[in-house]
Parts: sequence; C-alpha cells; structure tokens
Amino acid sequence: MGLVGCDDVCCDELGCDDCGCDSFCDSVACRGCKAAGCLASLKRHLRPSDHCFDDFISPMIDFVHFEDPRNLTELRPIFVTHQFPATLGPGNIPAGGSVQLFALQFRVALTERLSLIAVKDGYILDNSEGTLDTLLLDSGWADVSAGLKYNLIRDTQSGTLLSGGFTYEIPMGSKQSSQAVGDGEFHFFATGGQRLLGGNAHILSSFGWQLPVDQSVQSTTVHWNNHFDVKLTDRVYLFTENSWWHWVDEAETGLALGVSGQDLINLGATDVEGNDLVTHNVGMKFKPNGNFEAGVAYEFPLTAFKDVLEDRVTVDMIFRY
Repeated sequence: MGLVGCDDVCCDELGCDDCGCDSFCDSVACRGCKAAGCLASLKRHLRPSDHCFDDFISPMIDFVHFEDPRNLTELRPIFVTHQFPATLGPGNIPAGGSVQLFALQFRVALTERLSLIAVKDGYILDNSEGTLDTLLLDSGWADVSAGLKYNLIRDTQSGTLLSGGFTYEIPMGSKQSSQAVGDGEFHFFATGGQRLLGGNAHILSSFGWQLPVDQSVQSTTVHWNNHFDVKLTDRVYLFTENSWWHWVDEAETGLALGVSGQDLINLGATDVEGNDLVTHNVGMKFKPNGNFEAGVAYEFPLTAFKDVLEDRVTVDMIFRY
C-alpha cells in the first residue's frame, strides 16, 4: 500500500498538526481520520488516537507488558483461557487445569505524545488442579497496573515509532488469586514499530524490566517481545509473535516451586533465578477501520522450561477513538 498525501478532509477532521498529515499519512490513515470524524463531538472531552498509523495493529502476546508504541485513546476488552502444565518446576509438583481472565485495558492520549495507560485488571476464574488449586490459587480480582507512555520518535513518512514509559502494579487484587503480593512492582519499558512494504507488513518490538518494590517476596525479570504481521486483505491481518522472559533475581521467601507465574499471577516463589522462558503465538486480526479491531491468538512455549504455561488462547477487541 503506497503512501499518499493527506487530503483536506482528513486534515480538517483530525488536524494536520495533530496527526502529522502535513508530512504525509498513509491512505488507510486518511480513511481512519474520516471514521474518527463520526465521533467529532467527543473531541471536546478526549484527544483522539494518532490515526496516521492506522495500518498498524496492536500486539497480543504478553498483553500486560507488550505496549503498542502509538499514542492511543481506546478501550480493550480481553479474554484469556490459560492452561497449566500437568507438573510444575524441577520437582514435578502436581498441577494442571486452567484459569480464565476477563480484563479491560484502557489508554487515554493526554497530549500529542503522552498517554495514560491501564494494562492489567479484571477477574480471574480459577479452574486449576493439584498444588495450584489446593495451596496457591482461587478465583478473585487481579491487581491493577497503570502508568504513562511517551512517544519519542514518530515519523509518518518512514512509518517509524519509538516510545518509552512505565507502569506500577497496585497490590489491590485478591490474595487468594496470588495477587496483592508485597508492595507492588514497577515495569519500565521501551517499545517501537516499523512499517514495511508500504503498510502491508509491520514489525513491533519491546523490552521491559519488571522490578518489585519488595524484592524479598517477588522475583525480578526482564523480557523481550516481538511481533510481525502481514495484511491478508484490506481488513484481515495474519501475525506471529514471541516473548522471552529471563528471571534476574528470585524471591527470598516463599515456596521453592521453581516457577514464578509469568504475566498473569504472582506466585512469589523461590528457585527461579536464571530461568528462561520463550513462548510463541500465531493469530489473526480483523480491522475494518481505524476505530475497531478484534483478534485471536494461540500461544505455546518453545523452551523446555514452561513456567506455568502449557498453552493459552487470547481474544481481544479494541474500540479506538
């Protein structure tokens, strides 16, 4: 898909200075600007998303930490069904079963480059088995994570994006769901994206550092996430993603499970330092315009070490202003 100059309609509805249309935006973005015009009455209260990158789609793997580099105003319902391995860690502790998560993320563009993000919340429905069910996990509310993201690089001509930010996980969830551990944790991240083949393909990548306030009860991790998508049609995308987790430090107290809980739960376990987990997913997204997209992804581990993941199906919808 080639890049075209932004027409007067696009500029009038979103603003050349706000969306970068004066520097060329892609043809899909111009159509997104027109769709956004249907919600013009909201402009008095909300700043719209950056629609000059509407040919991009949001990543789905590690949805708590893999942040879209664009400046967005959106609501994102998420459903996850997560299967546990039959045994956990080097001690082959009996496990199995699953959990389901019902969550709602939101992002609000505060300025042309700064946005408020809320990336973790919702309700965890426990269907786990073995030790997880008897000692560690029950249904309840997830912690809430929120923070700020700032767009550092935004080039509409080359389709290049780079943002950085942080979130803080507030320990206000249900303890029976292995939430509300310690004094919460910070996540510092950088995330970027690049348009390829005139908007028919894209890559996204992020790197983050997860730092607990009380490192004696929670582990410290770094993680690297990557996304690649191609357009199958004007509305349908195929994508694949991978996520690498490395446990830098482990909790000083807790059960010696040898697993930590990945992005969903906080087990506060020991014997995890030095572990590496690589997961991969494949998925599809439907995006009819710049204001809506829906996706489904299937995720599975590539490494012999699985932490608490046997496999996972994630479904999301995004309603974007």
